[in-house]
Amino acid sequence: MIQSAECPQCGSEVSVGSQPRIGKLVECKSCGAELEVVWLDPLELDWPMMDEDEEDLDDELDDEEY
Repeated sequence: MIQSAECPQCGSEVSVGSQPRIGKLVECKSCGAELEVVWLDPLELDWPMMDEDEEDLDDELDDEEY
């Protein structure tokens, strides 16, 4: 049975397949948000957590002046 959860951005139902697992990445077809399965019972989606390297790069980009 295909399972689904609510998109935290737009509220649409997002299919996560028949055997969801914590950490699985899915995309909301309605708004294009990239989401991660963060809880299985009840099934819950959230924005993916960044690892330390991504956070460092993000901080560097925020600090740049244009």
